[in-house]
Amino acid sequence: MATQSVKKIPATVRGINRAIGRMVDCIRATPRPLRFAPLVLAALCASVVPADAAPKVVLISLDGATPRLVESYLAEGSLPANEGLGLLKNRGVAAKRNFTVSPSLTAPGHIAIATGSIASKNDVVANSFHLVASPFASNISGFAAPIGGYNIHGPSESQHPTAEPLWLALRAAGKKVVTATFPGGDGLDIKVPGLTNSPIIQSAAKRTVDYTVPFGAFAGVGAKGFTLAAGGFGPAPQAIIDQLNAAGRKFFGPALQKTSELDSFTSGGQSYSIQLAALDSSDDATTNYDTLVFFDAARGIEAGPFTSPATGPAFVRAADARSSPFFLEGTANRAGTSFYVSSLKPDLSLVRIARYSANAIPRNAPVIASVDDINRQVGFWLPQPDFRIPERLSPGFDDFPDAELEAIYLDQVRTFTDYQTRVALRAIEQNPDADLVMTYFEQPDGAGHQFLITDPRQATDPRDPDSIGANQDQAKIARYQSYLRIAYRTANEAVQRIIDAVGVDDHGRPRGNVLVVSDHGFAPFHTAVALNNYLTSKGFDAKQVRAVTSGPAANIYINLQGREPDGTVSPAEYAGLQRDVAKALRDLVDRNPRYAPDDDGQRVFDNIYRRPLPANLNDAEFGRGTARFIGQDSGDVYALLSVGYNFDGTQTPVVQRAGDESSATPVFSIPNFYGAHGYDPKLRSMSAIFYAAGPDIRHGKLGAVRNIDMAPTILRLLDVKPAATVQGRALRLDRGRGDDDDEGGSE
Repeated sequence: MATQSVKKIPATVRGINRAIGRMVDCIRATPRPLRFAPLVLAALCASVVPADAAPKVVLISLDGATPRLVESYLAEGSLPANEGLGLLKNRGVAAKRNFTVSPSLTAPGHIAIATGSIASKNDVVANSFHLVASPFASNISGFAAPIGGYNIHGPSESQHPTAEPLWLALRAAGKKVVTATFPGGDGLDIKVPGLTNSPIIQSAAKRTVDYTVPFGAFAGVGAKGFTLAAGGFGPAPQAIIDQLNAAGRKFFGPALQKTSELDSFTSGGQSYSIQLAALDSSDDATTNYDTLVFFDAARGIEAGPFTSPATGPAFVRAADARSSPFFLEGTANRAGTSFYVSSLKPDLSLVRIARYSANAIPRNAPVIASVDDINRQVGFWLPQPDFRIPERLSPGFDDFPDAELEAIYLDQVRTFTDYQTRVALRAIEQNPDADLVMTYFEQPDGAGHQFLITDPRQATDPRDPDSIGANQDQAKIARYQSYLRIAYRTANEAVQRIIDAVGVDDHGRPRGNVLVVSDHGFAPFHTAVALNNYLTSKGFDAKQVRAVTSGPAANIYINLQGREPDGTVSPAEYAGLQRDVAKALRDLVDRNPRYAPDDDGQRVFDNIYRRPLPANLNDAEFGRGTARFIGQDSGDVYALLSVGYNFDGTQTPVVQRAGDESSATPVFSIPNFYGAHGYDPKLRSMSAIFYAAGPDIRHGKLGAVRNIDMAPTILRLLDVKPAATVQGRALRLDRGRGDDDDEGGSE
């Protein structure tokens, strides 16, 4: 008992200090005449000293934010020193380095942040992987995988998970938790993909908090581009003109309408016929069309006003360089899209339009109240930055010039980050007494993938293998560097808006403890690798050996009897195949001197790990062993590529690299984007960021930290004991403890 009492003293002292600090802040903010009226002052300040005196913690994840770029942008002034990350650094702490997990991917990184456990322990081992309880051909998303694994014998929900999200301990301690699009907070019942009548292997209760907003999902309609000419327009029907007048829309000259529908699609069981009208909104005695109106034929151009998530028709001015949202009325999932006009000649001789993909927030039953609140108060899930548009993978964009595709992507960066910010702000507004708010931003990750050209071996024209080295397009590289800055500024503005909502004290410190972290860093890559082509060339049977890749990380599975439901490979065969796969990966060397100038070439794989095997082939746990880098559902061989190579980005048709031997099924090719993560987390380029400031966070330096330290640090700030499964350690952030020049990390 004496030992327990001693352990509680620091928490009590911190609580008293926080209470006194809040009272002092309140007194300072009170008009001077009222400071000497004790009863009035007590009434004004009573609410700022809650019973537990614990300020809320706000954890913000900026996907893919890289320390090198953040510090560079802060140094040059692209990011202001007194806002967002700069404010947190100057009023709190910034880590020199934040080690992420292996693989350094988004789903494993975020689940590591939430659990304090490495990927092989929490069993979210990639963005996409195979549950060994699934049929061999089935995969699962790392964003919808069981956190802490499951009971493979059954399968069934584990009563002793190997990791658990910190919100379970917090809620068990009576704390209030909010997750606003943070991975793992989704209210999903998780089942085994491909398994008929699969049982629940993780219940929604473990993925639901007090206010839970899942990340949005695809609503069945992909993006599409349209190129039109004046010949496709004619006079608008009188009914449309009457509707425009009723809606209070002023226009000059004749209103025109496309003579046939622009688009048709079905989403959420509803069919839509999209019509297009053109207006001249400038009163300058010249007919110059500058506004396009998008509406559903069944509803026409409605006058409004509209109650969110409804938007009515979309009015888009090309000169605004901004998309307009378009809610799809009648969809059960509250889906919507947006329209962007990338080119609009005044005489309609050339019109180019992007219709973004349709998206919605999953309305999972346990979280539907929170989802409906967001749909009503913020709006439907806006389209997020879509790589399929600038990479010309979506239909209709082949003839769009690069500049227009880039402008479309930047519009999505701005509008979607603003949307995610408003979701976070609504979550905070609805839960001002929350102990922990966890929120996630997709940027600057998306921009890092699209725009990170820093290596002369990267082809600036993905369709031209000779556009490397001296032939790189320097103007495009400069544009891409500016776009990356825009993405970081946009993400930084989101951080500042959340700080504004939390508020700051007289010293400029946030009134709550604000922690900003990323899941990984970024590196450029120049070569796409077709792993299954390589395995086939080495004679492996795809029914026995299958690779599931995420970025530069590969989990290679062997279809083992008694483990996979449809397993065909005996334990003896398994051991040989595992050994042969690992050897084949070690043997893959890039000898093209344009990409691997060393005489010995470049080994394509940097790290290769094998699942440990028991000595006895008849051991009941054969094929289920785990190790530091091998989790229950990792591949039987787990491997990471060397920097410069990536499994993603192969084009259709394939664009082979100059200097490679021609092949119908090449292993190496020119990719259609530029930045990657998922490499060895020890590499400095894979480091994540960590900035923090608040009433319980001292100002000073911080050395190396780890993403698995985030969960125990938050739990410590909220005086809650971590679960026994936590592998990280709480960081020494406390004000009044340690020295401002302390280089320490965790304890």
